[in-house]
Amino acid sequence: MKDDLAKLIDRIDAARMGRRGFIGGVAALGAATAMPRIAFAQSGTPKKGGHLKLGLGGGESSNSLDPALTLSQAPYNVMAHIGEPLVRVHPDNTLDMRVAEEVSASPDAKVWSFKIRQGITFHDGSPLTADDVLKTMQRHSDEKATSGALGIMKGIASMRAEGDLFEITLTDANADLPYLMADRHLLIQPGGGIDNPASGIMSGPYKIIVNEPGVRHTFERYAGYWDDSVGHFDTTEILIINDVTARTSALQSGQVDMANLIDPKIAALLGKAPGVTLQQTQGRGQNVFVMHVDTAPFDNVDLRLALKYAMDRQEMVDKVLRGYGSVGNDIPVNAAYPLFDDTIPQREFDLEKAAEHYKKSGHDGSPIILRTADTAFPGAVDAAALFQQSAQKAGIPLEIKREPNDGYWSEVWNKQPFCASYWGGRPTQDQMYATAYISSAEWNDTKFKNARFDELLMMARAELDQDKRKAQYREMADLVRDEGGLLLPMFNDFLDAHNDKVAGWVGNPNGDMMNDQAAIKCWQA
Repeated sequence: MKDDLAKLIDRIDAARMGRRGFIGGVAALGAATAMPRIAFAQSGTPKKGGHLKLGLGGGESSNSLDPALTLSQAPYNVMAHIGEPLVRVHPDNTLDMRVAEEVSASPDAKVWSFKIRQGITFHDGSPLTADDVLKTMQRHSDEKATSGALGIMKGIASMRAEGDLFEITLTDANADLPYLMADRHLLIQPGGGIDNPASGIMSGPYKIIVNEPGVRHTFERYAGYWDDSVGHFDTTEILIINDVTARTSALQSGQVDMANLIDPKIAALLGKAPGVTLQQTQGRGQNVFVMHVDTAPFDNVDLRLALKYAMDRQEMVDKVLRGYGSVGNDIPVNAAYPLFDDTIPQREFDLEKAAEHYKKSGHDGSPIILRTADTAFPGAVDAAALFQQSAQKAGIPLEIKREPNDGYWSEVWNKQPFCASYWGGRPTQDQMYATAYISSAEWNDTKFKNARFDELLMMARAELDQDKRKAQYREMADLVRDEGGLLLPMFNDFLDAHNDKVAGWVGNPNGDMMNDQAAIKCWQA
């Protein structure tokens, strides 16, 4: 163990202290260690002023300003305007200190302290305190809040606030705890948002002025914001344009300055258009189909395996992503994650095995309904059609039902037993698994509940030996891949675009639109 820790210390880079280096250093030194704020450089000199318009897909009329309930692209960008978590994660996977200015840990990584930055105020002028942080975390730990962060809050034994310190005591050690606090739902609210979670009053660089869910949102720079390095435009506006053709046309005609979810089929052509820059970011994005393993017929493991073998993943990468991505393997992590095990066998397209498992499942031959919509991910309807064609070759009666874009995330995803979906990236495997695969997660969209998986997740959090931790993650991956309800045909590159009025773009592998922060980090060219 001593040798393992020494190896970890050797890998600490003073200029770019990564996750393993940080916790390895904490444990090895045997004392609380502070993490300073690390600045992430963007090319060019930021300019203040101007108005920015974003045309975004992934917005609905049912969207809320309660950060606990955000679950698609447009609300994520709204929340990045108006709110901040304790920390965010830079594109190079170092911590970006926000509401917290320092992080420290006990030698056993069970007690974590966050020093709350002084001088931060909410949009109503009231000061942000450690008590606000405490109450925010308590609300997201409450199942009644139905927070997307509920899964990552599990394992907390107690929390307290004293002076300018917020402290978390864990049941078991967790080397990834600071990164979990970067979850986009954990935005600090006055009084934790307990009395009015959808007030829109938070501490971000912009105040919300107009809130018309599914239509438009407008913002103005908050004069009391603490950090001059973000929030450069005087005002910004988000227009919800779920139709990909209309969204692209709006960018080309100058009606909007930025657009997300660019269709891979037109990406190369769009990138050649005058005054338009295509931003391609490789990372952890996932285009997926999810089955509820607790609902017939998907409660049959052979049926799930039949569908997994009936999927031609390479065809989807070639025809849907047009090469802007890579083949998936029915696990939600890839080589972009630390401690990824690249020896996991690739699941191949195999019609013979698909037919064999389908027959073994005893399915009655009735249509298997797969729901999809344009808003699920760019090319989702085409991907579903390809899946249907290959499944039929194996004798599997897959039927596609196209759903309306508006209401897809509130009425279809996580409610219907088989649908198309997407996941943006997470900085660590722990956060990805805790958000969507641990039994208690609010966003467990495959309803996968496995006691051994849950046990392994907790063990991996406390394990500082990298080889042992990698082996634990490998076993978790095998459980999800072979027993879970995830069909992951492809990891997608994030494809965004902007016009020549925008400067300062730096892609982030954890999500599209610079991990939701393009509007607050870019400036007028």
